[in-house]
Amino acid sequence: MPNMTHARALLYTALLSCLSIARADAHPHVWVTFRSEVMYASDGTMTGVRHAWTFDDMFSAYALQGIAHAKKGQYTREELASLAQTNVTSLKEYAYFTYARADGGKLAFTDAVDYWLEYKNSALTLHFTLPLKSAAAAKATAIEIYDPTIFVDFEFAKDKPVALSGAPPACQMSYDLPHQPTPAEQARLSQLDNVPLDASSTYGETFANKIFVKCP
Repeated sequence: MPNMTHARALLYTALLSCLSIARADAHPHVWVTFRSEVMYASDGTMTGVRHAWTFDDMFSAYALQGIAHAKKGQYTREELASLAQTNVTSLKEYAYFTYARADGGKLAFTDAVDYWLEYKNSALTLHFTLPLKSAAAAKATAIEIYDPTIFVDFEFAKDKPVALSGAPPACQMSYDLPHQPTPAEQARLSQLDNVPLDASSTYGETFANKIFVKCP
């Protein structure tokens, strides 16, 4: 049986299709800039979250190795379809790095739908939607995006990082950026290659990106 470090490396290879990349000296190893839409039905209930995750240039270049494409430097949605499927299938094991609560109660998502990859400006962007298992009527909703193992770093896009889609007009949205690591936290991050976290760890939540929606 492989040890935990090796098993974890294999799992992330499946998750992002190509972690044969030379590993950096400290966590994280993959960087994602993202935008999210919180989705609502006509009756005012929350129905899910739509994500667009743009991977860093280096990771994108390695992920595309071996992907057949007709035009040099260009990839169509169809050419990237199998890679997109591999991504979302593997992300399921990590709850899509998306955690939500409504009025304090945990919300559950179903499998990702409407997923596809886009290649633009030397970077891959994974688009996908996470429907809720049951639509939620709540006055206060909180959504967190983070990797419990801090292998992947998530950062809100600078331009329009969060939006509401179909929400009642009185609902208000805000978001919080992760805090900058303290010297002690930075020291721990630098040791994670030697003593990696697993998916059950709560340490990654320390650096969660947070979305808040309040409705009357």
